[in-house]
Amino acid sequence: MTQDHVSPGPGQGPPDHTVADEIAAARAEAEQGGPPPGPTVESVNETLKDGINRCSACGSTDVRLRGSTGMLVCLFCRHEWQEERVEEALGLGVGIDELEGTVVLGGAADIADENDVLTFTCEACGAEVVVDTAHAMNARCHWCRHTLNVNRQVPNGAVPDAVLPFKLTKDEAVARISDFAGKRRFFAHRQFRKEFTPDNVLGVYLPYLVVDARAEADYWGKGEVQTRRWTEKHGNSSTTYYAADVYDVQRSVRFTVDDLTVEGSSERLTTGPTNTNNIINTILPFDTKNAVRWNASYLVGFTSEKRDLDVDALAPRVEDQLLSVGRSQVQGTLGTFDRGVRWEQEKLDVGGTRWVSMYLPVWLYSFQRKPGDLVHYIAVNARTGETMGSIPVSQPKLLLAAMTVGTVLEGAALAFLGASA
Repeated sequence: MTQDHVSPGPGQGPPDHTVADEIAAARAEAEQGGPPPGPTVESVNETLKDGINRCSACGSTDVRLRGSTGMLVCLFCRHEWQEERVEEALGLGVGIDELEGTVVLGGAADIADENDVLTFTCEACGAEVVVDTAHAMNARCHWCRHTLNVNRQVPNGAVPDAVLPFKLTKDEAVARISDFAGKRRFFAHRQFRKEFTPDNVLGVYLPYLVVDARAEADYWGKGEVQTRRWTEKHGNSSTTYYAADVYDVQRSVRFTVDDLTVEGSSERLTTGPTNTNNIINTILPFDTKNAVRWNASYLVGFTSEKRDLDVDALAPRVEDQLLSVGRSQVQGTLGTFDRGVRWEQEKLDVGGTRWVSMYLPVWLYSFQRKPGDLVHYIAVNARTGETMGSIPVSQPKLLLAAMTVGTVLEGAALAFLGASA
C-alpha cells in the first residue's frame, strides 16, 4: 500500500470545475457501459458435475459435515475429507494489485433463472425430485437416497463458488444465545421470556459476494489547527472559546482490499421498521480464507438462502465501502489538525475487482410477537462465536428502571446538599 499527501496550507483545495469534470466523465463512462469487464472465471467443482455428491473414497452419497472439524464424513465407510480451499484452487490469494476491470467467478455471474422450484433428475436411478432452491441448494432422492447437487441443474450464478463450513456446533451456539438473552432477561418482554426456546436455533448458510479490489481515492476538505483557547465567565456560567487556522486539505491513497464481504440477498440487505437485519453485520468478519470449493454435502442438515443480487446491483455499495477504507487509510496523516478535518469532496477510481460468490454459516434465532411487528434476531457467527442480537423490551420495566435511577440520583443529591449545609 502506498499513499501520498500534500502538506497543509492555504489555497490547496482542488479547483471545483476539475473535480466536477472528472466525476461527470466517470459517470458518462459508466452510462456507456464502462471499461470492458475482465474474464469470467469458471469455478464449477469438476467432481460434482454429474449432479451427485459422492464420498471420494467409496462413492457413497450418505455424506455429512462434521462441525467440530469442518470435514465431510462418509457415514458408510467413515472416510473424512475436505474440498480444496478456494484460495489455492482458484488462485484468489494473489494478483489483487494487478486486477484490471471486473473479474467475475462463475458462481457470481448474473442469475438468469428466476424459477426457484426446480425438478432434479437423479443420475443414479432416474427418479425426479422437486426442490425449492430458495430454501435449499441440495436434495435427496426419495428412492435411492442419493444426495443431489444443484451444480448441474443451475449453472447460471445461483450456485456459489465456495462455502465456509460450520465450525461451532448447535450446542455451542445455543449456549452463547442463552447467555446473551439471559444477561438481558430482566428488561425483556414477558412474551419473549415465556416463549424463548434455544432449541429453535437454526443453522443457515447466507449468500455473500466476497470482493477483492484495487483502487485509488482522493479526498478534499477543510482542516483546523487550534491557535488559542480561553474561557469567559457570564454570571454563574462560563463559556469556552477557541481560535483556529483553517487549511485546505487534500489526500490521495492507493490501496488494495482483500475479501470485502457484502450481502447477496436483498432481503438481508434491507433494513427497516419490521426487521433487525443489521444484527447480521455485527457478527462479521468471517475467516473467508478458509472457504472451500462448493459441495452441497456441506449443506446437509442446514437451511440456506439463495442469492438474488448481481454484481451490478452491489457495485455502488462496494464503492461506498472502498471510500470508507480509503478514509481510514489517510486518517493517520491528519494528526496536525487537532480540531479535525471535514471532508467536502471525494473521488474513487477502481482499477479492478474480483467477485466470488460464497455461502457463510450463521446460527440464528428469531422472534416476532405478532405478525407485522419487528422481527428480532440473535445471531452467532458459526466460525468465530461472535454473538449479537435484538431483544424486545418491556416498556413498563424500562420506565420503572428509569424512575428508580432518577429517585436514587435525587436522593444522592439531597444527601450531598444536606451534608454541605
